[in-house]
Amino acid sequence: MKKPSFKVASFGKTKYGEKARKFTLNGAGGVVMEVSDYGGKVIRILTPDRKGKLKDVVVGFDSPAGWDSGDPYWGCIIGRYGNRIAKGVFKLNGKTVKLPALNNAPAGIGCNLHGGARGWNAYVWGAMPFVKGTDVGVVFTHVSPDGDEGFPGKVEIKVTYTLTAKNVWRVDYEAVPDKDTPINMTQHVYFNFKGEAGGTIEDHVMKIAASRMTPYGKDQIPTGKVEKVAKTPFDFRKPMRIGERINEKNAVLEYGRGYDHNWVLDKGEMATGKKTKKPFFAAEVVCPLNGRTVEVWTTEPCLQVYTANWCDYNQTAKGGEHLSFRCGVALETQHAPDSPNKPKWPTTIVKAGQRYKTTTEFRFGIA
Repeated sequence: MKKPSFKVASFGKTKYGEKARKFTLNGAGGVVMEVSDYGGKVIRILTPDRKGKLKDVVVGFDSPAGWDSGDPYWGCIIGRYGNRIAKGVFKLNGKTVKLPALNNAPAGIGCNLHGGARGWNAYVWGAMPFVKGTDVGVVFTHVSPDGDEGFPGKVEIKVTYTLTAKNVWRVDYEAVPDKDTPINMTQHVYFNFKGEAGGTIEDHVMKIAASRMTPYGKDQIPTGKVEKVAKTPFDFRKPMRIGERINEKNAVLEYGRGYDHNWVLDKGEMATGKKTKKPFFAAEVVCPLNGRTVEVWTTEPCLQVYTANWCDYNQTAKGGEHLSFRCGVALETQHAPDSPNKPKWPTTIVKAGQRYKTTTEFRFGIA
């Protein structure tokens, strides 16, 4: 076992003129991470294959300029509300709240996506690196003011990245608002276990511990139904290649040009009616070519899986190569999209003074 350590370096300036830093986290178990205080962005994660060879397995850029030129949220902390809110409108305490409806793709019907035009992913956060026993990590802090992107209430946020000796990347989210407000945070890291510019992830094998999902229409807003995945392309209860059924004729699948859908996790609150405090198994992705794996464990009720179907593939990756179609898979633990407009679903409204707290773990391994 190695001694955990960290290094801090400049990461340049953002388009907003803010200075960003980069933190290199050397884990005791051998995994290495590079993260930034610019939106908590994950720049690199190096994990070993069957032969012990380390390789960067996440999609991203070498500087803030890459993200600023057109950010598909590679590796960012997402907030105040991850995913979509239909037309940017919802009711809260009997009043209508209107947010900017900025996401007009793909169907030309606006919604609020990932917090708005400048979500929490686009700010430089306070950051304090640490070593604690065999763990190494960074504590990120940020204050979102009342009215930020139209959302009510000031929110004080803390997100802690911890890299453990067992090669687990744990993300602990905490937030306290001073007014009732929706909060739905997630991490938008994209994995490709063949390497960051390794081509498509369609050959990766995925398992999702979910018997149901929330279908949507052309606007990619959930209809309100919760449907069984059995006998559909969304059934990953047994391990299946991501590309096995991704191009099947299925209206819900075609609306997203592939997977960009919300699964209702069998052990989560939306399925059981009970909140969970300890992380449970949600999903696994395996690269058969080299054996690299990740298990996702979470306290969240749902998992959004996105296979990079809408990204700008003219962008250049860290390795100097152009990103390809379906170049990564995002495993976003969260509440269901548009929950503020779905009163029968678990609420995302956090009361004034109440502490929002969730945990997700990415457990790296070798098959």
